Amino acid sequence: MNTKTSFKFKKRIKILTPFICVVFLLSLACSPRYSNINLPIEDLQEFSNSGQVVIEDKWWTVFEDERLNTLIDSAMQRNFNLAATWQQFVAANAVVSRETSNKWPQIEATAQTAENFPVNDFRGGENTQLGISASYELDLWGRIKTAVQAEKFRAEASLYDYRTVAISLSAEIATTWYQLLAAKKQLKITQEQIDTNEDIIKLMRSRFVGGQIRGVDILRQTQLLESTKEQYIIFSANVRLLENQLAVLLGRQPQENITLADSDLPRLIELPQTGMPLELVRRRPDLQRSYALLLAADRDMAFAVRNKYPRISINTQGQLRSNNFANLFDNWAYSLAGNLLAPIFYGGQLKAEVSRTEAVKQQRLYEYGQTTLVAFQEVENGLVQDVMQKKRLENIARQLELATQSNKQLRVEFLNGFSPYLDVLLGLDQEQQLRRDYVATQLEQIQVRIGLYRALAGGFEIDRTLDN
Repeated sequence: MNTKTSFKFKKRIKILTPFICVVFLLSLACSPRYSNINLPIEDLQEFSNSGQVVIEDKWWTVFEDERLNTLIDSAMQRNFNLAATWQQFVAANAVVSRETSNKWPQIEATAQTAENFPVNDFRGGENTQLGISASYELDLWGRIKTAVQAEKFRAEASLYDYRTVAISLSAEIATTWYQLLAAKKQLKITQEQIDTNEDIIKLMRSRFVGGQIRGVDILRQTQLLESTKEQYIIFSANVRLLENQLAVLLGRQPQENITLADSDLPRLIELPQTGMPLELVRRRPDLQRSYALLLAADRDMAFAVRNKYPRISINTQGQLRSNNFANLFDNWAYSLAGNLLAPIFYGGQLKAEVSRTEAVKQQRLYEYGQTTLVAFQEVENGLVQDVMQKKRLENIARQLELATQSNKQLRVEFLNGFSPYLDVLLGLDQEQQLRRDYVATQLEQIQVRIGLYRALAGGFEIDRTLDN
């Protein structure tokens, strides 16, 4: 670089320096501020009931079922829906990185060579150019920073969405697992009832020969047997369907034969500790997701407001140019410029965008409030159902005990000729139905408790990284 060129460059830098300093100070004074956003619900009320048992983040461990633990651990690594939701979070982080790049200078290199004809023309001959350019927008009002913050909140929302899906998946697997155990238990009970009914028919036919039993009684007992066989078919189909459903939740093909040992339905412990409503708001990932989207909307609105302010950028460009490649590096040119872009008239476009983002922010605020109310409702519903389902199970147990005693007494009276066999048949049918109802009610109680655990659950860590 010759002395004259160096002098011009230093002179331009000297002229731009005060301008850059003023812009820097203004940018510090105009950094974006957060709006005060609170939960749009006043006077949070305590939950109507609460237990003493503190549930862990991995809530399903409370059942002390190693098979269930293994199933859920496997699903967390293999379930496709969960993996897809994680990739959504990875994509959201990439968007954050893309927006963050706007805070740095954008540098580009160019190269061009051409042969122009005719050569004797003053433009003719070889034309070779090499250049480099850089542009940088001074974040005077925090416009770029605000856009980055909005994307960071959206990325957080994606992470909370992933944790919500993980909780839902764990609840679905636990529900399916215990539905499968209940169906197998129903299948076993029904098979025992079929064997009992067949034995009774054999006994009745032997007595029919002696004239002690009417033919219509045998027909009625046979009808009960066929009805029980129908129940067996239904429960057999349920077992197969539930095995298929569990396989898909585990990320496997339903055609695969998953060998699972039979197990008893779990005994439920006392009600879990519900804590304060505000603790639930801070713990549940779906509520955290809703709040993160609200903050993102707030930053979007701030970005729209700052879009109305002037933008200042610095551009620099250097270029080597020659009609002869051998002399390309002998001459070079450069430019350094500061640009000011101030919106004057956009036909109300910028103002409309501010109004739109403000409306979206209010929408997210109301959605946050509604999501919170639904969460409270899920907890309250779970508490009510848990207590009532326990009472219902105790009631069915008493009915079953009375039906068993009544059936024994009817059989004795029938053998002594004091009661018709129709009474015995009706009592037997009722007892068998109550045994199946008892298992179904046990399952419903477990499902209610799973729903309550899910309503109270917070996020839990899964072994995944952004590189996965």
